[in-house]
Amino acid sequence: MIFDWAFAVSILPDLGRALGVTVRATLAGMALALALGLAWALLRRAPARAVRLAVFWGVEFVRSTPLLVQIYFLFFVLPGAGITLSPFATGVLALGLHYSAYTAEVYRAGIEAVPRGQWEAAWALGLSPGHTWRAVVLPQAIPPVVPALGNYLVAMFKDSPMLAGITVVELLQTAKLIGAETFRYLEPLTLVGLLFLAVSLVSARAIRHLERRLAAR
Repeated sequence: MIFDWAFAVSILPDLGRALGVTVRATLAGMALALALGLAWALLRRAPARAVRLAVFWGVEFVRSTPLLVQIYFLFFVLPGAGITLSPFATGVLALGLHYSAYTAEVYRAGIEAVPRGQWEAAWALGLSPGHTWRAVVLPQAIPPVVPALGNYLVAMFKDSPMLAGITVVELLQTAKLIGAETFRYLEPLTLVGLLFLAVSLVSARAIRHLERRLAAR
């Protein structure tokens, strides 16, 4: 097995396009996970006990079941209920729902770390609940948990190859197709590993930079 540099260079454009699909799915899934996770964290503090219990068990169910099973369920079962999505949209939805269960716990930890005196000061000033959340609680709760949220972004990026199971032609699936057509797997799979490593390292560095900026503020 000798690494063919010419062949590796020739397949880079195809892998680059597939990397774009992987990155778009990850960013869209993370945006959904951040929004839904915050919603779950806020609902965990709802006055109604039934709402709190429903969200708690829903989050636990999602966290305790494999991502691949959730992807298959959304892709193969939802059409039977009249809900049909494209493979890419289904993959984004699955990634967002799955990781929202984890980001919800991260948000919850950040919210619970806000000193109770901050809440009491807001109530003493007559701030509405919505204003208290926007101006007092969330600005203090979110910056400390940015590193944990960033870790889930990298983890989601590395989980994106599971979308190949529902025909999304992402980075790893493209490498497998190239290998099947040319009977050469060394070059495409090596390049896939290097691309995943490069993007993960760049993402981690960007997250650390954001963390330092938030700490400086």
